[in-house]
Amino acid sequence: MEWQARLKAYADRFDQHLESRLPLVQGRAEPLVAAMRYSVLAPGKRLRPVLCMAGADAVGGDAEGVLDAACALELVHAFSLIHDDLPAIDNDELRRGRPTCHVQFGEATAILAGDALFALAFELVAGMHVPAERVVRAVQILARASGADGLVAGEIVDVLTEGKPYDAATLEYIHSRKTGALIAASCEMGALLGGGNPSQVEALEAYGRHLGLAFQIADDILNETGTSDELGKAAGSDRSRGKATYPHLHGLDGAREAAAAAAQRAIDALPKSLNQREFLIGLAEFTVQRKT
Repeated sequence: MEWQARLKAYADRFDQHLESRLPLVQGRAEPLVAAMRYSVLAPGKRLRPVLCMAGADAVGGDAEGVLDAACALELVHAFSLIHDDLPAIDNDELRRGRPTCHVQFGEATAILAGDALFALAFELVAGMHVPAERVVRAVQILARASGADGLVAGEIVDVLTEGKPYDAATLEYIHSRKTGALIAASCEMGALLGGGNPSQVEALEAYGRHLGLAFQIADDILNETGTSDELGKAAGSDRSRGKATYPHLHGLDGAREAAAAAAQRAIDALPKSLNQREFLIGLAEFTVQRKT
């Protein structure tokens, strides 16, 4: 399908750029850099950078011009995965089919690698060659999506809810922040840095927000129905840890309905005039149909 070819083209171009923006494994900090590169360069979906690049194209901008922002988003995502996998949080031993960062390099190095990736993300955005007001706004968007009302907020409520009763509002709070916030920021930053007007930027942020929720619900379902080989991480781990998930609260059929509804809301948020509308629709539909 055409949208799948475009997805691969975006991801391939991104991977070429990402490698060039990471420090080399040399010098006294060699173990730190090795852990950074191990985590970031592991095979992945590259959803967030692809959405940033597509967001720029969608508003008539240039995907090439937002590659550093795309890298920043992937670095923040990798930072969150490293810390999420630590014994103090999820204590996972597999990620993307390989030992997690703390298993491979030790806990201290993993924590510091995550810290360094987070810092590098903001360095890359701050150094972009676009109008200064867009850079400032992009830094604000990324910080908001990553912090105490975004990704980290979702993570802490996720941790505090483990093994305890929860309701639908709490579940949506966790998912919309733990996963949805950074996906929404990816679309918003791409549109902003690509020169989109306020209504285009707002529409793409809404698309990303709904897409992020759909993506996380689909992850919940896959954790219940997939195998460890398919997922590249432990299957059934959400249930064993008493995590707040859509299948647990609503059942598998209810979770599938919720994922499809969120994907449809994402599609409905897209103005018909956007350049990459069909690609973004295909991506939303794929999000809830994927097997890994």
